[in-house]
Amino acid sequence: MVKVTLIAKRPNEDAHGVDAEAVNSKQARALYAKRQQIYPKLAHGFFRNLKWAAMVALLAIYYVTPWLRWDRGFGRPDQAVLIDFEGRRFFFFFIELWPQEVYYVAGLLILGAFGIFLSSALFGRIWCGYACPQTVWTDLYIYVERWIEGDRNERMRLDKAPVSFDKARKKIAKHAIWILIAAATGGAWVFYFGDAPTLFREIFTGQASTPVYLFIGVLTFTTYALAGTMREQVCTYMCPWPRIQAAMTDQHALSVTYLADRGEPRGAHKKAETWEGRGDCIDCRQCVAVCPQGIDIRDGDQLECINCALCIDACDEIMVKVGRPKGLIAYDTHVNVEKRQRGELAGIHLIRPRTVLYAVLMIVVGAIMLYALATRSTLDLNVIRDRSPPFVRLADGAVRNDYALKLINMAPRTRRVRITVSGLNGAHFIANGHQVETNGAIEVEAQPDGVANIRVHVVAPAGAANGTHTLQFEIADIETGEHAASASAFVAEREP
Repeated sequence: MVKVTLIAKRPNEDAHGVDAEAVNSKQARALYAKRQQIYPKLAHGFFRNLKWAAMVALLAIYYVTPWLRWDRGFGRPDQAVLIDFEGRRFFFFFIELWPQEVYYVAGLLILGAFGIFLSSALFGRIWCGYACPQTVWTDLYIYVERWIEGDRNERMRLDKAPVSFDKARKKIAKHAIWILIAAATGGAWVFYFGDAPTLFREIFTGQASTPVYLFIGVLTFTTYALAGTMREQVCTYMCPWPRIQAAMTDQHALSVTYLADRGEPRGAHKKAETWEGRGDCIDCRQCVAVCPQGIDIRDGDQLECINCALCIDACDEIMVKVGRPKGLIAYDTHVNVEKRQRGELAGIHLIRPRTVLYAVLMIVVGAIMLYALATRSTLDLNVIRDRSPPFVRLADGAVRNDYALKLINMAPRTRRVRITVSGLNGAHFIANGHQVETNGAIEVEAQPDGVANIRVHVVAPAGAANGTHTLQFEIADIETGEHAASASAFVAEREP
């Protein structure tokens, strides 16, 4: 007799008895790691001072710019930088752009992109370390945190300490200032879209519109969350640039580098001990203590590194104390490290095909934009042909098409404009509330900074307009001669 033992399989087990739910749960836990709080220590030195200067300059530009004034004459906004949705214009000091000139904005974005590409090809993620808004506001938040709670060791002890009045006081003060900074950030942003003094008064008197309060609220929340609580996670997990920049750089791009050829083998060092047979790195981990990303630069290239160079300041300070040369961590390339290890001559190559290409593209785009601005016309014309009916056959056999003309006067003065039409023999305007001159032109008045809507009838003689033809409408300033043109179709049925 063969004894058969039946074992009931659990609902989540597969044919091999493996609990799929438990495996999936373990995998999920392996893919997620709780954020480890980073306590960056205050660094002292050239790069820390450079970051302070960049932070102050960039924050000043952001917060102060909406308050700058620029006289444009009576009845026009006097804010130097203004995105005027109501007037459908963008003002930047002496430059005034209309919606149809959005290509200037595209040019600025392209110029900025090439600028970041060039800086990355030369100095790695220097944009991330000094000019990125996430870095700038995080630096400001850490400064407030350090001012209230103390430097690295004091903050660590405070977080580990039990709840007390002093701890609560410091935490509440820190977060309150963070929220105020975040609210000021959101408030400054909306000032770019309306008159800053007026909006400021309306916000604090409750007279501002709902979208104003909504945008301030959203930007307050995002600034507080990103700079106050997420910090390095934004750079590591949310920002796409660390992944993209690999295509923008090469092996000769300078970046913050630990010179392993000089630092290894590392280890503790006591006073009066010889330096023979060992490297200059004493494994003090000060480079890790000051890093806002919490990484060890000695581990080589890492996605998290933003090239802020604070580790250079920390290491240089230690090298001075132990009597060794500065520059154990420096802006260098791994190619140079490998060359020195092989006893070869190292060098820095800033002028390379990649950097030359980016620089040339920046110059070309910049030159095109400058030329376009210098030769920019302040008169424009759009023509829309009526499609219903497509044409009208008159009693004498002539064919009439109707058009809506939009005359855009981007100048701050009233203009007398002459309208002409060409492209089809015998085609001419007929009266439609406008005086038609003996030469077939129409004169109209265009108000300053406005769009004049003009309806016109164009008639072609019988037999001259079978099928579809192209008409050229042209407007010209009678005083200055500045002109603009736009083409449209003239439609007539074919005669049998």
